[in-house]
Amino acid sequence: MSESAQMPQYQCHKKVWALKLGDVKVYNDMEGKHYALYPEDKNYAPFFVDKEWFRKHNPETGGYYVVYEDGYKSYSPAEAFESGYTLI
Repeated sequence: MSESAQMPQYQCHKKVWALKLGDVKVYNDMEGKHYALYPEDKNYAPFFVDKEWFRKHNPETGGYYVVYEDGYKSYSPAEAFESGYTLI
């Protein structure tokens, strides 16, 4: 790709389910490490994600745990998510 050519632009119109993360913790016990996500909204219980998901997405407090319509689970930093999605 030439440095002078711009990549095509796209606008998002997907519907997703998402929870803003209030905290992200890694626990160690006799069985190994456990990766817990704590939603900012206390109406939702903390939940665990697997090691592969955690390493791939490297979630941080303040970002969003995102689930797409096809079931794919991802992470989005707060600024990227909040500038691209509106609560419906």
